[in-house]
Amino acid sequence: MATAAATSASEPEAEPKAGPKAEGEEEEVKAARTRRKVLSRAVAAATCKTMGPGWDQQEEGMSESDGDEEYAMASSAESSPGEYEWEYDEEEEKNQLEIERLEEQLSINVYDYNCHVDLIRLLRLEGELTKVRMARQKMSEIFPLTEELWLEWLHDEISMALDGLDREHVYDLFEKAVKDYICPNIWLEYGQYSVGGIGQKGGLEKVRSVFERALSSVGLHMTKGLAIWEAYREFESAIVEAARLEKVHSLFRRQLAIPLYDMEATFAEYEEWSEDPIPESVIQSYNKALQQLEKYKPYEEALLQAEAPRLAEYQAYIDFEVKIGDPARIQLIFERALVENCLVPDLWIRYSQYLDRHLKVKDLVLSVHNRAVRNCPWTVALWTRYLLAMERHGVDHRVISDSSKELEELRAAFTRALEYLKQEVEERFNESGDPSCMIMQNWARMEARLCNNMQKARELWDSIMTKGNAKYANMWLEYYNLERAHGDTQHCRKALHRAVQCTSDYPEHVCEVLLTMERTEGTLEDWDVAVQKTETRLARVNEQRIKAAEKEAALTQQEEEKAEQRKRARAEKKALKKKKKTRAGDKRKADEGEEKEWGDDEEEQPSKRRRLGNSVPPAGDAQGLEAQTGLFGKSAPGDVDSPSKQKERAAALKRDMPKVLHDSSKDSITVFVSNLPYSMGEPAAQLRPLFEACGEVVDVRPIFSSRGDFRGYCYVEFKEERSAQQALELDRKDVEGRPMFVSPCVDKSKNPDFKVFRYSTALEKHKLFVSGLPFSCTKEELEEICKAHGTVKDIRLVTNRAGKPKGLAYVEYENESQASQAVLKMDGMTIKENVIKVAISNPPQRKVPEKPEARRAPGGPMVPRQMYGARGKGRTQLSLLPRALQRTSAPAAQAENGPAPQPAATAATEAPKMSNADFAKLLLRK
Repeated sequence: MATAAATSASEPEAEPKAGPKAEGEEEEVKAARTRRKVLSRAVAAATCKTMGPGWDQQEEGMSESDGDEEYAMASSAESSPGEYEWEYDEEEEKNQLEIERLEEQLSINVYDYNCHVDLIRLLRLEGELTKVRMARQKMSEIFPLTEELWLEWLHDEISMALDGLDREHVYDLFEKAVKDYICPNIWLEYGQYSVGGIGQKGGLEKVRSVFERALSSVGLHMTKGLAIWEAYREFESAIVEAARLEKVHSLFRRQLAIPLYDMEATFAEYEEWSEDPIPESVIQSYNKALQQLEKYKPYEEALLQAEAPRLAEYQAYIDFEVKIGDPARIQLIFERALVENCLVPDLWIRYSQYLDRHLKVKDLVLSVHNRAVRNCPWTVALWTRYLLAMERHGVDHRVISDSSKELEELRAAFTRALEYLKQEVEERFNESGDPSCMIMQNWARMEARLCNNMQKARELWDSIMTKGNAKYANMWLEYYNLERAHGDTQHCRKALHRAVQCTSDYPEHVCEVLLTMERTEGTLEDWDVAVQKTETRLARVNEQRIKAAEKEAALTQQEEEKAEQRKRARAEKKALKKKKKTRAGDKRKADEGEEKEWGDDEEEQPSKRRRLGNSVPPAGDAQGLEAQTGLFGKSAPGDVDSPSKQKERAAALKRDMPKVLHDSSKDSITVFVSNLPYSMGEPAAQLRPLFEACGEVVDVRPIFSSRGDFRGYCYVEFKEERSAQQALELDRKDVEGRPMFVSPCVDKSKNPDFKVFRYSTALEKHKLFVSGLPFSCTKEELEEICKAHGTVKDIRLVTNRAGKPKGLAYVEYENESQASQAVLKMDGMTIKENVIKVAISNPPQRKVPEKPEARRAPGGPMVPRQMYGARGKGRTQLSLLPRALQRTSAPAAQAENGPAPQPAATAATEAPKMSNADFAKLLLRK
């Protein structure tokens, strides 16, 4: 059909009425077009086999329409002779020039992957069957081909296969294709194509062999393995044999034991197909596979949602499979990852390392190593691992060296490597490709150890030292060790003497090695010469180091001076800027004063000053303000300083104050006061009257920052220790709207575990913990609500460091009974649209690491942390046991500061068990 269409399309062109082209050229054009049509129709036929008959009909219609279009174009060519031929000639000539350019480029660099791909595309477009086959063959020898390239090649070859020899050629191509990457689609094509040769000798065995190998390779593939299983089952079902039923049964059972997508449909199909009930063992294997599928689904879904190359998702999947430890599945996930990340050397290294350490199968290991160096030939580590693997598995040395003249080729390889580094790296990038000269070192080591050619080794080491390595001690010691192992003492001595003169990084080490050698092997004269040379050299090195240190110190000093100059310049610039701003403010105030003098009867608005927190202007400032105020409250502008000047003067005064030093020997008579308002003008003067109520105050030492600002804390020193203890009672006292914290003065560097908390952290049955309070709720309002349920002894609203309420409170009742009644009545109550929660006070213990021996009483069982657990008996901490059944224990002293002492074992735990009748008597007794 394709040939007929091509012929019919070219017939109108055979007898053109007129045109500039000669008859011979027209024949060449027609032949080229025919070749292109043959190739394109062959590819279409191959695609038709996979797409189905509907596609064939569609293509046939397209071919006929194409023929009609070509006929129309040819007819139009009769009316406009030569137009189409000229257009086609231009396109063909352009393609030919591009093909020639690509071939020339490949002759220069055969490793240009994109050139190979473009050349194959153009040759296939031009219908050059022989050339496109050769181009593909060359590319496959250098690079592994992708799935798309292989399928395109295979479809072309299948469409042109006519006899058994061509079929064998296609089989060989399939064998090469499945070795590059794991490709389920190629395996499926291979199996379907082998079905076409079932009529030949051994055809049935060939088909089954291909499908079995496909299942071994990709049968575990979660998303694409299902197609292989179904194709194999359909093939076996189509064979008319007595044993085919058992074969299909076996395939169903094998498939259902593997976690694959759409397993439920396969199981339902097996139930419908099988005439007998499914065995219990098959159902168990199926259920187990379903459970495994649920574990794999998150990783498969992550791959489906991510975009290629999805390296991170594959890495996570690989880690999961390695953790499970199934070798077949680990190999499969590595192969799947390498399809999209074939140019990632680390992934190849990890895959080959796993095979080397765990599977150790010769053919598999060597195949993976070979594919790794084909994909990443620039990675030295992959070549090294490949060579080690070949040696480990006993590969013939001729295969590894691939030459009978190993030594000559090895030297030639070293020479080529050095020339390449010189030409391609050093001259092009102005950098050394081998700064440590590792290639030359290995070459010299090979000459000395394997060839006993120390002369060549010394020449190589001379070249190494001339490349700027003579100043490094480790290079000289490497050469010295080589001479010690394979040379003589004279050359060792010569090398060390040269090292002493040239080494600049660690000359002491080289001198020590020289003296050690002369001490053990040299004569007295050799020793004297070595001592003289080493002392002279080390003295010179010390002088150089002193000069270098002085130079560095001078440079450092210069940098510090420059930094100081910059700092002073910034300070002067900042001061100048402030001065300009102050002048502008004074001028503006003077203008305002003049305007007011011209009859402005309104009261002067107070000047806006930046206030800090709850600050109140000091008395001195108030007097100054009063003195500056004139008649009718108007200010005298001439005598008022600007706010910036006042602030600078205050800051200067505070900077002049000496730093506060605390004497730790006076900790017992000193208290530490913190959380004070930063706006306090004279902290010492304001705090002294407050603390003098506790006893005689020796000193109040407030702490200021480097800028002169009060930092909110101070030290208060008393004359007597009793006064300091009494001052602790002022803790949480309100000072200018903030709770003042007063605590003992303790050096925390010496006592890191010291903690101060004035409230109990144990269970208190007479105290309630209230949460969820509105922030606007006052102590008086809460007391009004709580006193309806008993006598309230104390109420404490919890605040933060700034004195702002946190919506929490502690309410202390006279006894436990009143507290219990208050919990039942108040829990869940609404206060100002806030639902509060009320419970017996039992703060959770802080998570402090405890020593094991601290939790166990000596000679007794483990002591519980608290009497009622982390939060006691439920959320409200209420005991719902009737009073008649409760056994009172000995009252324990309540600790005011710190946790209460641990209660002894309750008597209830020691009481004998009671029957239902005993409980009934107790209840009737009430």
